[in-house]
Amino acid sequence: MIAGMPDGQRIDLTQDVVTLTERLVDIESVSGGEGPLADAVEAALGALPDLDVRRIGHTVMARTDRGLPERVVLAGHLDTVPANDNLPSRRDGDRVYGLGACDMKGGCAVGLRVAATVREPTRDVTFLFYECEEVAAERNGLAMVATHHPDWLKADFAVLMEPTSATVEGGCQGTVQVDVRTRGVRAHTARAWMGENAIHKTAEILRRLGEYEPRRPEVDGLTYHEGLNAVRIEGGVAGNVLPDEAQVRVNFRYAPDRSEDGALAFLREFFVGFEMEVADSAPAARPGLDVPAAAAFVAGIGKQPRPKHGWTDVARFAGLGIPAVNYGPGDPLLAHSQGEFVEAAELRECEERVRAWLGDG
Repeated sequence: MIAGMPDGQRIDLTQDVVTLTERLVDIESVSGGEGPLADAVEAALGALPDLDVRRIGHTVMARTDRGLPERVVLAGHLDTVPANDNLPSRRDGDRVYGLGACDMKGGCAVGLRVAATVREPTRDVTFLFYECEEVAAERNGLAMVATHHPDWLKADFAVLMEPTSATVEGGCQGTVQVDVRTRGVRAHTARAWMGENAIHKTAEILRRLGEYEPRRPEVDGLTYHEGLNAVRIEGGVAGNVLPDEAQVRVNFRYAPDRSEDGALAFLREFFVGFEMEVADSAPAARPGLDVPAAAAFVAGIGKQPRPKHGWTDVARFAGLGIPAVNYGPGDPLLAHSQGEFVEAAELRECEERVRAWLGDG
């Protein structure tokens, strides 16, 4: 154990997965404040035999090294969004309520229980519990590991323990945000014919968006649904001045058969005739379900996989050439809500299925 750690911040990996989830929730770990939880995780994993445990910042890695033909990663983020009068945890019937119960203390509890109980895995396993997933990308612990310790992530396949209601969600959508601008000429509104109204010119942008037909491609057997939406409009100088500039912020969620360059090429063609500037971009990730370890995982879960409509850190694994899926307990629609919870039955199911996939001898 880490010297000086308060007893109230220690975690016991012999506890059942539901009780362990409660313990993890009760150790507050808002982004940037994961230190106490990372200490507890490092100490608990360090007490287990046959695991090489390392740490960078508030990110903890532990791995087996048995020389087995395949290596897989089980990853989960330790941080949560800020508290919203939802601490400490509470159990109500078959549900655990509390900050991060769904996103993703439940998934971390599953990973920790698997690390503690699967003594003879059929695949070498890297367990990764990382910091700052809920905030700016430059603080993301998985990105930090990829930059400074890429050897920690070498694997044939990865499972990100995101809440998916205990169903495999393959890959993820890419996302790009662009600012589409219009230009005009300022004039006094009493003599509007002397100028050009930049806000009025955004009508053509909105018309194109309103007529957009979402593309629904099939990628590796999963059907994705793209989306193109205006999310903000800005413009205006004063109540008596025609605006000479306006912009529409547009978010494009695209399927993983497009690259980032391909997504941007589509947007440039879609908004031809307008100025366009990229504000933010993150790549998609293909499902990769044809990889043997992934196929075995899907078979072991025993449910029809779904596409991930949203962006997750599986894209970071895909960028390293590692196929990855999302799989974990909890309804993703509850993430970040004040009343988020995770079903005990899903916690137990996820632990059981992952243990069986890895070999729980």
